[in-house]
Amino acid sequence: MDWRVFAAAVLLVAPALIVGGEFTAIHPEESYPDPQDPLSATPYSGFISRVQERLRALGFDAGPVNGDFNSKTQAALAQFQLANLIPVSGSLDDETLAELGVERGGQAARGATSP
Repeated sequence: MDWRVFAAAVLLVAPALIVGGEFTAIHPEESYPDPQDPLSATPYSGFISRVQERLRALGFDAGPVNGDFNSKTQAALAQFQLANLIPVSGSLDDETLAELGVERGGQAARGATSP
């Protein structure tokens, strides 16, 4: 195992251990609460919604599909990256989007659904 993957896993799990929140070893993103604040639409809301839909379809709890790139969505994205041996950044880089099957321009790739 690459030391960076191990370090990323430790960084993802350590806050939950300190706070004492409940999580599973496979999906610590589930310990984040679903956001309750209403979303104000941005130019990226549709794109983020497609990412959230795809993460949920693949079994990662990105919270409600609302187009808001919140902490729960970012944690689910980091878990997806970790599970797919992509460098864990929690950001929507090209490699992550390709593995998710989501394109920046609005069209979905590899059978992913788009709104």
